[in-house]
Amino acid sequence: MEQKEFNLNDVVEMKKQHPCGTNRWKIIRMGADIRIKCEGCAHSVLIPRREFARKMKKILVKHEE
Repeated sequence: MEQKEFNLNDVVEMKKQHPCGTNRWKIIRMGADIRIKCEGCAHSVLIPRREFARKMKKILVKHEE
């Protein structure tokens, strides 16, 4: 399985859409768990890193350091 590269403040697309209707999420915390924030309604979710890597579809916007 290919290793997905993602960093803090990247905007990603998940496989499932959020109930508010948008599918854009911003990574706001990284560690053993990853916290992502919905770009539409600002709801945040804490997901284990393995589960996040499995459910992430693609990176929409890479954060410039």
